Amino acid sequence: MASTIRWFQSFKQRLAAASRLFAVAMTMSTLGLLGQAHAQETITIGIGTQSTTTNTVTGGVVIQQLKLLEKHLPRTGRYANVNYKIDWQNFTSGPPVTNGMVANNLQIGMMGDFPLVVNGATFQAGKDPVRTQLIATLAYNINGSGNGLVVHRDSPYFELADLKGKRVSVPFGSAAHGMLLRAMRDRGWKEDFWELSSQSPEIGATSIQEKRVDGHANFVPFAELMPYRGFARKIFDGVETRFPTMHGVIVRTDFAEKYPEVVVAYLKAVLEANEWVRRNPVLAAQRIEEWTKVEKEVAYMFLGPSGLHTLDPTLKPKVLTALTAAHETLVAQGRLKEFNLEQFVNDRYLRQAFKEMGMDYDKQQASFANTEIAGKDPLCGLPIKDPRMGGEVWLEGGALTAYSSTLCTLAAIREAEAKKQEVGVAFVFDRSFGLKLFASAAFYSVVAKNPKQPEIVPFLLRRDAEQHAAKNGGKLVSYKEALSVATLK
Repeated sequence: MASTIRWFQSFKQRLAAASRLFAVAMTMSTLGLLGQAHAQETITIGIGTQSTTTNTVTGGVVIQQLKLLEKHLPRTGRYANVNYKIDWQNFTSGPPVTNGMVANNLQIGMMGDFPLVVNGATFQAGKDPVRTQLIATLAYNINGSGNGLVVHRDSPYFELADLKGKRVSVPFGSAAHGMLLRAMRDRGWKEDFWELSSQSPEIGATSIQEKRVDGHANFVPFAELMPYRGFARKIFDGVETRFPTMHGVIVRTDFAEKYPEVVVAYLKAVLEANEWVRRNPVLAAQRIEEWTKVEKEVAYMFLGPSGLHTLDPTLKPKVLTALTAAHETLVAQGRLKEFNLEQFVNDRYLRQAFKEMGMDYDKQQASFANTEIAGKDPLCGLPIKDPRMGGEVWLEGGALTAYSSTLCTLAAIREAEAKKQEVGVAFVFDRSFGLKLFASAAFYSVVAKNPKQPEIVPFLLRRDAEQHAAKNGGKLVSYKEALSVATLK
């Protein structure tokens, strides 16, 4: 009996030990299985940005700096254990973004209308079934402003035709290059009209400063940035082509089809970035300067109220004619053949983003409204009824104030100077095209039928100011001269 008891006790001890070993083994096994089952998938999102191209910032640097993509990325269901690797890659123009997408180093990219067409056509012509698709607009100007051509501030040239036989540079393959090609085609000029060379924005700016070229064409914001920095003068704006211009977002189809929720999350981040800029235009301009080194005054000129570009991601048929026109121009120049726009455009992901954000896509798609300067003119005491007849004054380190007319805007500058307040920048609006201008860079027609309150009319182009003055019995004057007669008596 005693031996039986000893055996039973020994058995219990062995059983307990075995149970402990089994439990350890099961724990190790379970951990191993869980490790396999929950092994994190890493989704790399390569995004090709153009941070210094101001109207792409809400698709790139704003999202990056405010971490809006991280906020919207899916983290439930199939994405519950995903590890995201966001690879932001910055470029100065569109063609390198296309190269990165071809190599599959980039899955999402952004660029202007001409590079967009080249990108889409490149993938459509490839043997690989992968394509790219345009999934959103970033910003647009319905009349074509954004691209432009500048000369040195002391240049004797004031017209595009003045550059016949001269040295002109432009980033080849860019939206600005497309603008030049379209302008040449519209005028019937041959390719040897000028001596055309390819230069990046940075090199082109140096070439203008050092007078190594006679003219340099570039995309947003450089045709405004160079004049703002004081060494250039714009003599041609893309608005003269009368075709819309745009920048948009493209995605590789293999990535979008595998991770549609990620693409929707990115577009939700774009929507939030747009709203942040619209809600805080001055703060946004200041932050954009910090992040990109593009001066806040230039950033505000494009993206602020009554700015040169409209932030709107919807894919509007009228805006998409920019791509049709770009394709036609490239074909006419023998630079491109086939391109199927219908296969290229896909708003499915954007519609879903709108739905998840509680927004009405169709209503937004039908609208061409931009935010506009508004309020009551504090100097003249008048409401701002027509924003494009008014102006703005931004005091250095101080407030930005809107005014009801060019006269009141210039009078406000004089008043600030009399108070020893430094004016950082002032804006007026071109009477021919409605474009926002730096007041100091505009040409003015002054009609003094009423000497106590002269009519002061700003223009981008000297010829337009001359024509207005001749037609109305006025006089072509400089900014300083316009300022000197801007009195409220």
